[in-house]
Amino acid sequence: MAKRFFSLVMIMMMAVMVTSAFADDCLNRGQLDEMYCDNDGDLCADAPTDESKFRDPSTLVFTYTPVEDPAVYQDAFSDFQRYLEKATGKRVIYYTVQSNAAEVEAMRSGRLHIAGFSTGPTGFAVNLAGFVPMAVKGYPDGFQGYNLIMVVRADSPYKSLKDLKGKVVAHTAASSNSGNLAPRALFPKLGLVPDKDYRVVYSGKHDQSIMGVLHGDYDAAPVASDVFTRMAEAGRIDSSKFRIIYRSAKFPTSAFGYAHDLKPELVQKIIGAFNTYRFTPEMQKTFKGADRFYPVTYMADWKVIRDIAESTGVYYNKAGLKKMAAKEAAKRAKKK
Repeated sequence: MAKRFFSLVMIMMMAVMVTSAFADDCLNRGQLDEMYCDNDGDLCADAPTDESKFRDPSTLVFTYTPVEDPAVYQDAFSDFQRYLEKATGKRVIYYTVQSNAAEVEAMRSGRLHIAGFSTGPTGFAVNLAGFVPMAVKGYPDGFQGYNLIMVVRADSPYKSLKDLKGKVVAHTAASSNSGNLAPRALFPKLGLVPDKDYRVVYSGKHDQSIMGVLHGDYDAAPVASDVFTRMAEAGRIDSSKFRIIYRSAKFPTSAFGYAHDLKPELVQKIIGAFNTYRFTPEMQKTFKGADRFYPVTYMADWKVIRDIAESTGVYYNKAGLKKMAAKEAAKRAKKK
């Protein structure tokens, strides 16, 4: 009995020593899960310090953010998969995921090596799955995305956000990022608080907000820049009739990246493939004219997304992922 007790005590002491040693090695974890460390401070999981923990799989598993018809994107990425195979010297297979939460779990468990995550779920993938974003779809001069813009009539007296105090401003819908969540997250820091400094009314859609401003129904409206541009290009509005008094940093689209524990030499080959690949005409059509992967960093290019998440009560932790999974399950159930 005494020997068993002694052995148990020794095992517990060794476990504490190992845990302490691991904790000492990790000087900074930030908001990352306890599985990961961020000693370099870039907000993403560091590569393992122990080379024996590097992964160098013979087959790489790749996927893109889940959609209603996964086959569309599986076909769209087929040429890139072949390019990635040549660059890495490995077989690359496409793994279909049914939800954003499932995609995060697949990378966390090690079943997924390279992936494209939607803008919002990217934070969950970084914090909970060791995902390292490196690129988004883009063009020679920048990445594909859109801005939150505040539009007013060109003949109005409003020149800055603070000029809208006491006015009527059209938000689109409660769940809209650029039409509601982003203004509520970003404007207070600029001296304008929705519902307090101006009266919020919901128009329902971005184009309805824009037309409402044009017709004088609203004094201003926060809308997505790409919607405004498309309406102007289609001749639905004359852009000279409007003034843009605020433009946010660009919101990125889905992030492409890799698992943090892949072998460094393999990571460099993967990054090289993303940097040099050019989209086929079919891919350009599928992805609204984007012709390449444009390099980004999570720290710089996702800051505006993180700010919005923080101010709207979205936390990139296990509890937040559970909430997202529940919402996705509810949406799928409604469609059945």
